[in-house]
Amino acid sequence: MHKVLIENAVFHAHHGVFEEETIVGGKYEVNIEIETDFSKSAKTDELSGTIDYSKVYSLIEKEMRIPSKLIEHVGQRIVDCLYANFDTIQFIKLKISKLNPPIKATIEKVSIVIEE
Repeated sequence: MHKVLIENAVFHAHHGVFEEETIVGGKYEVNIEIETDFSKSAKTDELSGTIDYSKVYSLIEKEMRIPSKLIEHVGQRIVDCLYANFDTIQFIKLKISKLNPPIKATIEKVSIVIEE
């Protein structure tokens, strides 16, 4: 089993249920783990035999720019988009964290995880 990971990618985005969140925006952290078979690239040193993580990042960034009420919705869009763009993906684990959420408590972040 092989994995491609993008860790702690931070985005400013306009997701949230409250109007202020959609206007001002907030910071989000995305971590993704993609299972694939990159044995060909490991042997040949060619990008065509693996997942191009710069393209993965670009697709995540594109979906993060689209405002949604819920990070659950954003997460599912990201997962669906990646499966649609890479036919060699075997499994994805995605974590999206909303940093400093608008909750009347001291909370560093709230997160969702999608594994499929």
